[in-house]
Amino acid sequence: MIPRYSRPDMAALWSPETRYRIWFEIEAHALDAMAALGVVPKESAEAVWGWWATNPAIDVERIDAIEAVTKHDVIAFLTWVAEEVGPQARFLHQGMTSSDVLDTCLAVQLKRAADLLIADLDALLDVLKRRAYEHKLTPTIGRSHGIHAEPVTFGLKLAQAYAEFARGRARLVAARDDVATCAISGAVGTFANIDPRIEAHVAEKMGLSIEPVSTQVIPRDRHAMFFATLGVIASSIERLATEVRHLQRTEVLEAEEYFAPGQKGSSAMPHKRNPVLTENLTGLARVVRSAVTPALENVALWHERDISHSSVERYIGPDATITLDFALARLTGVIDKLLVYPERMQKNLDRMGGLVHSQRVLLALTQAGASREDSYRLVQRNAMKVWESDGKLSLLDLLKADPEVTALLSPAELEEKFDLDYHLKHVDTIFDRVFGQ
Repeated sequence: MIPRYSRPDMAALWSPETRYRIWFEIEAHALDAMAALGVVPKESAEAVWGWWATNPAIDVERIDAIEAVTKHDVIAFLTWVAEEVGPQARFLHQGMTSSDVLDTCLAVQLKRAADLLIADLDALLDVLKRRAYEHKLTPTIGRSHGIHAEPVTFGLKLAQAYAEFARGRARLVAARDDVATCAISGAVGTFANIDPRIEAHVAEKMGLSIEPVSTQVIPRDRHAMFFATLGVIASSIERLATEVRHLQRTEVLEAEEYFAPGQKGSSAMPHKRNPVLTENLTGLARVVRSAVTPALENVALWHERDISHSSVERYIGPDATITLDFALARLTGVIDKLLVYPERMQKNLDRMGGLVHSQRVLLALTQAGASREDSYRLVQRNAMKVWESDGKLSLLDLLKADPEVTALLSPAELEEKFDLDYHLKHVDTIFDRVFGQ
């Protein structure tokens, strides 16, 4: 992943140094278990851990040089360890296969990545909740198909986003637990040359559960669910980013990204204040989602194993998690500093001459005895006059002047149907559902 969209902790998780350190822990914990079972000398485990206690630097260049000859990354790593430790290293990897190391390491990395992403989501949820309560009763127009519908509040928009990301967090916790499995079962996963108790020991030490049936590789349905969950969270990011982008349009301008002192919006037009962060988030969401289909296609491996999944995961593991980590942090900053304009929201609410109250009049007419068809006709014919006047006419005034309407509803009854607060009466109920009482 390019540095522009990387944050240090997540990027470090996917570095060669981190990968090799995890490989060492897997091999050394397995060696401990073998020594405890009497499969290898205890001196071997002591020698390996004694070397590690000196906190050796991982010589990535040396490992790469060995791999250039062996064409095998795990063998290259074990060869380097043997060069460093000496003869006692010969007992490493007894009865194990490369996938035991690679798959267990990937499980550790994905689990740790999920922990970072869950922390990101917690930070975003905190900001969404704070801003939602700040604008709990800030009225704004709700839109369907991009067209004015009925009043909502800006706090409800943010509460919706909070609920969506809370669901995403719950899914990620489940996906984290599902992908965090350990496989130390040897060739084709039968434990023929390694005791299952060794797998259990490594799993405990690495904070993983055991894989019930590994078939030499951990089944990729687990990984498919993990990356699919990242894709859903990315789509939630795009949904909120798109909302901000629309609200920042000049014709709407109900909210906009913070524009810092000295910031420039255009190389050509000095007046521009563009929604560059949320546009960027829309693009980053596409990158994360691009990992989903390859992860699904990785599920169908040949027989007990092949490595068609390997090259895919070397890309999507780092790229999807690093990108999502960056995107969640960026979205948190956008919402935290989002500029909100209640006056413009009210202006837009009032822009179309009261059309947003049409449903209340429709329902009142039906309750007064008119058929639904006649009620709809009466309201619509007046509403279209307002629409065609671009809001210069008033729906309430037109209804009061319509004898078919006033035969059923008095002017006072009509006026009551244009009360904005009516639409906000259940905001508390919705907030209680989202945030708890």
